[in-house]
Amino acid sequence: MPKRGKRYQALAAKIEAGKVYSLEEATALVKEIAAAKFDETVEVHLRLGIDPRKTDQNVRGTVALPHGTGRSVRVAVITKGDKAAEAEAAGADIVGAEDLIDRIAGGFMEFDAVVATPDMMAAIGSKLARLLGPRGLLPNPKSGTVGQDVAGMVRGLKAGRIEFRNDKTGVVHAPVGKASFEPANLADNIKALFGALEAAKPAAAKGVYVRSVYLTTTMGPSIPVSYSA
Repeated sequence: MPKRGKRYQALAAKIEAGKVYSLEEATALVKEIAAAKFDETVEVHLRLGIDPRKTDQNVRGTVALPHGTGRSVRVAVITKGDKAAEAEAAGADIVGAEDLIDRIAGGFMEFDAVVATPDMMAAIGSKLARLLGPRGLLPNPKSGTVGQDVAGMVRGLKAGRIEFRNDKTGVVHAPVGKASFEPANLADNIKALFGALEAAKPAAAKGVYVRSVYLTTTMGPSIPVSYSA
C-alpha cells in the first residue's frame, strides 16, 4: 500500500480509530474531511454478505435520491418518432436512432447515461453492447433505462436517480451527493439508498446482508458507518 501524504494523514486523524459512526455523525464529519479545492463527491461503499459468483445473489437496483447527486447528468436517448420528441421535451441532451448508435460506435461518448425504447434494443445490443456494457451504460430494464416512458426516464436521471450494483467482490459503490450538501440532506440520500438496497436483497442471500458501510469523499479517508435500513 502506498504511503499516504501528510494532508491525508491529518484528515484521517479526525476519524476516531475503532469507532463506528452513526449516520448523523458521519455526514457531519465527512464535510470536515473534504479539503480539496473542488466540491468533492460523497460516496457510500457497502460490503455485502453475498456470493457475487452466484447470479441469484447479485444485487442491482435504482434509487431516486431525494436531494439529487449534485452533478449535472448528460442523458442520451436512443429512440425515434414521437418518442424522440418526448425525450427532447423532457430535457434529453442527445437524441437519435440508428444515427446516434453509429455515432456512439464511432467513439462519441459525451454522455453519462443512456435511455432507449425497446424497439431500438436489438440494434443497440449488436453494435454497442461491448462498448457500453463495461462502462455500465448499456440500457437495461432492470436499471430503469429501457421502456416507453422516455420522458419519465430522462426526468428521473436528471433529478438524481442512480443505479447501484455489486462489483465482483460483493461491494456496492454509490454516489450520494457532494461535500457542499448539508449533513441532513446527505443523510436523507443515504437512507434512501439503504432502503433501496434492502428492497433489492436477493432471496438467496443468507446471514448478515450488509457487513460494513463506509462513507468517503473523492480525495478523503473513509468513515465507518453503522447500518440501519
